[in-house]
This record gives sequence, structure tokens and C-alpha cells, in this order.
Amino acid sequence: MKGWIKSVFDVALIVLIVIAGKTAIAEPYYVPSGSMEPTLQIGDELLATKYPYGYSSASLPIFITLPNTERILGALPQRGDIIVFRWPGNRSQIWVKRVVGLPGDRIAMKNGRLWINGAPVGLQADGMGFAEDETGTRQPVSRFIETLPGGRQHTIFKEQVFGMLDNMPEVTVPPNHLFVMGDNRDDSADSRVPVDAGGVGLLPVSDLVGRVDALVGSWDMAAAKNRPVWDWPSDLRLSRFFTAVR
Repeated sequence: MKGWIKSVFDVALIVLIVIAGKTAIAEPYYVPSGSMEPTLQIGDELLATKYPYGYSSASLPIFITLPNTERILGALPQRGDIIVFRWPGNRSQIWVKRVVGLPGDRIAMKNGRLWINGAPVGLQADGMGFAEDETGTRQPVSRFIETLPGGRQHTIFKEQVFGMLDNMPEVTVPPNHLFVMGDNRDDSADSRVPVDAGGVGLLPVSDLVGRVDALVGSWDMAAAKNRPVWDWPSDLRLSRFFTAVR
């Protein structure tokens, strides 16, 4: 009897240690869509570091969903950070986007260009790339290098010359909220789209989970679906394993 109790205790202790680690330090997440291409690809497994922004109920492992709480040891992201958060429309879902607007910032979209606090962000053409959807279909898209205030740069995709989300009246980010966008600008339901229309809206800071610092693996699952099982290892994107994300 004592041996059985000890075994149960050992298992419970291991589970608690795993939950504590995933809550306080970092947790891996899988990228299911192309909204953050080219920075993140479908099939990437990213690592979200949780301590940079403090902790709330959103920090708990994905299988634990509790009502919103205030953050402790809280800190705001910086513009340009890639963040993981609980979607306000359903907090059991984990989404990933890039922070472009902080509390007090004025954000607008004009003819496909992001404006922050009354000025257009830097935008430089960078040739062509390929965007992949969930079926594995790839299509050519225009690449641009975007430079945010403060000098942080990242690459974005533009699929259409005139996209549905290319124009947006200026909004002021309220206190304790963020404005987030996907790097694949014409294929991202982000802060340009309200929650009731399937987007993020202005993201409450309380929904933050963590900051994306690195990839731990990547597998082209869409390509693998059309290949025999013994060919699946060839769909591993080994060049993306254990790489930094910016």
C-alpha cells in the first residue's frame, strides 16, 4: 500500500514540476497557419519564453484555461516583439503575432503601409518570396523589409497590391492593450480585424503568454500529407531547428 501511495506521489510531483516549468519558464507551441510568414512557417514549433512579460492566468499551460487575472511582475513588450497570446475570442486558443503598437500609440494603415504616431514606417522592397497555405500550395508574393520606430527590422509579405486590410482609420491604443499584426499582411486576422469578425482587435495585455525567441523544430506537414510515410523525414526543415526568431 505504501509503495502504491509513493508511486502516485512521484507521478503527481513530476506533473507539478512540468506544469510549473511550462508556467514560469517556457512552453513550445505549433504554428498552424501562414499569418506570420515569412518569419514563421506552417509547421514551425516555437518556444515561448514566459518570464519577460510577467505572469497571469494566461501563463498557465495551454490545457488550463481560467478567467483573466492581473499580471504580476508585469512588463510591456517592445515594438517588434513576436508574442504568443490567448485569443480574446476563445482563451483556449493560442495565437502568435508581432507587436507594432504600444499603449498610447496612434496606428493607421494607408494604402498597405503601416503608420505609427502620424508617420509611415520604413518600407523597402526586398524582391519576391513564396507564401504557403495549409494545403501546401505556394504562390509568389512581394517581400518588403519593414523598419519600426526604434530601428527594429523584419520582413513582411504582401500578396495583393490592394488588399482588404490595406486601409484603416487611425486608432489610439488604449492603456493595457497592444496592437498586433501578422507579417503576412494580406493573410492575417489581427488587430485590424475586431474579435467578433474573427480577428484579434486591440489585444489586452492580460492575455499575453510569452515572447517568441527561438524555434525548436520545423516540419512541412502539408508536403508530408502527399508523400508516403517513409519520405516524411525529408520534410523536416533541419535548417530551422534551434534557430533564433526576430
